[in-house]
Amino acid sequence: MSDALFDPALLPLRRARAGRMGRQPFLYERAFDDIVERILLTERRFESALIFGHSEPDWSLRLRNAGVDCVQAMDVPSSQPLPSLQDLCISIGALDSAEPLPAILTALRFALAPGALFIGAFAGGDSLPVLRSAMRAADEADGSVSAHVHPRIAPSSFATLLAEGGFVMPVVDVDRVRLRYASFDALIGDLRAMEATNRLSNRSRRPVLRRGLAAARAAFAALANEGRTAEMIEIIHFAAWTPTDGSEN
Repeated sequence: MSDALFDPALLPLRRARAGRMGRQPFLYERAFDDIVERILLTERRFESALIFGHSEPDWSLRLRNAGVDCVQAMDVPSSQPLPSLQDLCISIGALDSAEPLPAILTALRFALAPGALFIGAFAGGDSLPVLRSAMRAADEADGSVSAHVHPRIAPSSFATLLAEGGFVMPVVDVDRVRLRYASFDALIGDLRAMEATNRLSNRSRRPVLRRGLAAARAAFAALANEGRTAEMIEIIHFAAWTPTDGSEN
């Protein structure tokens, strides 16, 4: 039996469903726009970049327009070896579900060139509090308990993981995005269109029953203000560098 926290077979299925629905990657785009601004503020020209994890079709072009000569994209997980000596690595929406994360960070550190920038973003642990509460109501109504949301990485813990992986000068900050939804189903629709629904290995294979779904909808609607319920997404941004030649971590 696998000890993996995430089921790797689910990611392509989630992506295929998002494609059928009409993808809505607005949170990924928000994170990418922020990261491009941060890169431009470094006042350094990057010759080569690796996009590690989620990538939208125009991201490589947008990085080239920002002055990066060569851009490669690699999915996570991937059986391909990491390209070596990139001087920039961007990872959005991938590291919170990458396994084993400490080993992946170490591998990235050794694959990148000395003095390379590693920058990215992923969902934080305080994301979706209203949805989590609604799903607890659904479990109570169905008389069952199921894992709906996977454990998240705290900002301070990720800074430590970066340092332990061999990166220097780690900086971690949080962007809290507040969204308003007319219904529970509208929120679920957005999460599905962003490929962001449950991929846990130990998730329940049984669908939420009708009474559980009704309880979740009612719990969500009970928090509405002027017909809409506010939900929050926590986006953890990070940046760190690989040591330069001869420097110590």
